Amino acid sequence: MTTQNPPIPLRIDFVSDVSCPWCAIGLTALQQALHNLQGEVAAEIHFQPFELNPQMPPEGEDSTEHLMRKYGSGAAQIEANREVIRERGAALGFTFNMDRRSRIYNTFDAHRLLHWAELEGRHLALKQALLRAYFTDGEDVSAHDTLLRLAAESGLDVEQARQVLASDAYADEVRTQERFYQEHGIQSVPATIINGKHLISGGQPPEAFEQALRQLSASA
Repeated sequence: MTTQNPPIPLRIDFVSDVSCPWCAIGLTALQQALHNLQGEVAAEIHFQPFELNPQMPPEGEDSTEHLMRKYGSGAAQIEANREVIRERGAALGFTFNMDRRSRIYNTFDAHRLLHWAELEGRHLALKQALLRAYFTDGEDVSAHDTLLRLAAESGLDVEQARQVLASDAYADEVRTQERFYQEHGIQSVPATIINGKHLISGGQPPEAFEQALRQLSASA
């Protein structure tokens, strides 16, 4: 009789921002890869903060104007890029409603809430809720009312979430983690780091994640 080897434990640090469309694509693809590797790997996902626009004011900014200024792109190029993102998302089952995502918002409070949610064991649910709220529903993910509703939908205690948001709780921890990954060379996201040393850059398709994770688990 043959015995099956126990799954290989892997720590996955997923460095990302709530307002990054490729992060939504990358996380969805990563989860599909992990589903395909059930029984082979036992992954523990940790979300690490990265702000694409740390100086974004509370009222946010028109997304097209922001992208044109930040990347020097024309409106036609931006629309073409959005269509690529929409198609990649659709292929994975993630809906991008680009017409609803008219503004880009500050995401620092969302990262603080995610840090707390990990301590409560509900970080994956909250991360998914935040990405859907922003990219699918076009909501303001800097608004505390929105964040509180998403916390409740993710199984978190609303009063505790309110206390986190009303204070500066976990601000130092978020900034420390942001500096750590920037100082270690992470300049763009998503960045998927396996066991603290193997980097998978960008919103890769599920097949690429699956192949990389299988190879890394074989050598673990």
